[in-house]
Amino acid sequence: MGKTGWKNQTTVREFILLGFGDLPKLQVLLFLVFLTIYLVTLSGNLLIVVLVVVDRHLHTPMYFFLGNLSCLEILYSSTVLPRMLARSLTGVKTISFGGCFVQYYIFACLAGTECYLLSVMSYDRYLAICKPLHYVVLMHGRMCCQLSFASWVCGLLVSTITTISMSLLSFCGPNEIDHYICDLRPMLKLSCSDTSWVELIVFIFACTFTLPPFLFTTISYIYIILTVLRIASTTGRKKAFSTCSSHLCVVGLFYGTLIIVYMLPKVFIQRQLNKVFSLFYTILTPMVNPLIYSLRNKDVKGALGKLLGKCPP
Repeated sequence: MGKTGWKNQTTVREFILLGFGDLPKLQVLLFLVFLTIYLVTLSGNLLIVVLVVVDRHLHTPMYFFLGNLSCLEILYSSTVLPRMLARSLTGVKTISFGGCFVQYYIFACLAGTECYLLSVMSYDRYLAICKPLHYVVLMHGRMCCQLSFASWVCGLLVSTITTISMSLLSFCGPNEIDHYICDLRPMLKLSCSDTSWVELIVFIFACTFTLPPFLFTTISYIYIILTVLRIASTTGRKKAFSTCSSHLCVVGLFYGTLIIVYMLPKVFIQRQLNKVFSLFYTILTPMVNPLIYSLRNKDVKGALGKLLGKCPP
């Protein structure tokens, strides 16, 4: 029977997240790997938040945004990894119908927010390096709060509209989601309704909320690199290039996998490859962001040294 014949007959009460169940011999190894990643992600990002809050020398726009990013990464990884770990231990793969939509809503909100927050951070670095005389005037406290707030609002807007659109679909047939999270594409495959209009909405939002921040971030770093090339000191130039290249790698990894998963036609994305690409922006980038953006920074190292010096032996 075609999809139209099943319309308005939602009978699915729960979904089954297959995850990496097709690799039964690797379940223990996957559990240990994901547990290690989760612990490193939590400890690294939590450390950044604590340092930014307690050390007054880090009360600057750059570290304000880094603190926001670290808070976001803690929430991001906590939305995905705990259920994966519990599933590996207990073998329970089911998730309620409402719980699946709630997970997608939070996950989509955080992903959309990170797109804009990374763009805001690149703009902050552009002003600091390319327009140093205007930096203090343009990037004041109120502007930082407004940019951070706007990033979160954009993330909420994207996730709200896409989740509402998906909730209007009917789910009455298979309930096995071939993914480790309740993601958009795998859920659309299970719908008995016409999903073309939802896919169109998602594509429009992906073009609107993913490509512009990505292009803005890329352009900002191009200007930064051009400015760095004018630095007379070879040591300073190498140090700046090292930082920019690290940031660009993280940004390219995050945006690149998002574009591959959500914007390319479905025929180009194989089932297992889709899950592998999703691992990059859901699990790996939250872990490496504090390492790339903060823990290599001498100011953060200094703040960490002072914090450890205040702690009793």
